[in-house]
Amino acid sequence: MNIYDPLVSPRYLLNEQVARQVFELMPDGGPVLLIMDRDGHHWPSDSHSFAQMQVNDEFLDELASRIDDGGEPVVSQAEKCTVVAAELATERTRCGYIALMIPQDAPDIALANIDLIEIIIGQVNLIARLIEKNVLLYELQNRYMPGTQEYVQREPALN
Repeated sequence: MNIYDPLVSPRYLLNEQVARQVFELMPDGGPVLLIMDRDGHHWPSDSHSFAQMQVNDEFLDELASRIDDGGEPVVSQAEKCTVVAAELATERTRCGYIALMIPQDAPDIALANIDLIEIIIGQVNLIARLIEKNVLLYELQNRYMPGTQEYVQREPALN
């Protein structure tokens, strides 16, 4: 395994950017939002609360496989929390997974509020799509900006 793969992977970078934007909005003492990539890396919105929930890697792998099998969103009970998980994806990239971990709640309460939870997950996916589009537009702007190597080498447009 190449240790530099995560640093240059578009999925890894997109997940990290989404985490930075979304985690600022998460309230203290509330649910923990977890972003996972397809290689097993994960970012919790609150590391301390996540550690207290005692969610292990095997549980997260099981959630990921259930999502990959088409069961989305997945509602499950961990040691000390209820977890609702779904895929994190844009039009171009299957980034990984997103999980909302609700401390000390029963799964039936999460199911009663599943519409609200799906809206939250949908908004995180929307943020991922907007970040990806912003990055693509930035790359295009730099590619065809006067003074760059690519701009000089391309043929002039015919009118």
